[in-house]
Amino acid sequence: MTIQTTIHLNFRGDARAALESYQSVFGGHLVINTYADFGMPADVPGADRVVFGLVASDSGFRVMAYDVPGETGGTLVGGSSTRRDNGTTLTDQALFVSISADTLDEAQGYFDALAADGTVVEPLAASAWSPGFGMLTDRFGVTWSVGVTAG
Repeated sequence: MTIQTTIHLNFRGDARAALESYQSVFGGHLVINTYADFGMPADVPGADRVVFGLVASDSGFRVMAYDVPGETGGTLVGGSSTRRDNGTTLTDQALFVSISADTLDEAQGYFDALAADGTVVEPLAASAWSPGFGMLTDRFGVTWSVGVTAG
């Protein structure tokens, strides 16, 4: 038996922009279906929003996203704040998206791209468990844990 886990992010109008951004960072193919694609009249507000979105790359990166009906504001649903204080990560978010790269250079590339117009929570640097680890909250409100596969 095989099982695949894919994070599914819920947005308030930014799902398309987030998915396009993640495809630009991780590559792969992008699938976007709107509410109108599934029968909502095109003149109904929100018909152009994402009801099903996916980025999937050959490297194994997968993320799904959609825009919650009736929600506006462009932020991640459930997103809030993550910060470091006295060496401790403090958050009221329900989850982080964690990615691991084979090399520090690869991890740094992902980190820098995701951090554009976002907030660095913890810079990417050597840690007790990894040759590189860092955290950031991207411009869409998603907090990412980026690391190098310990080996």
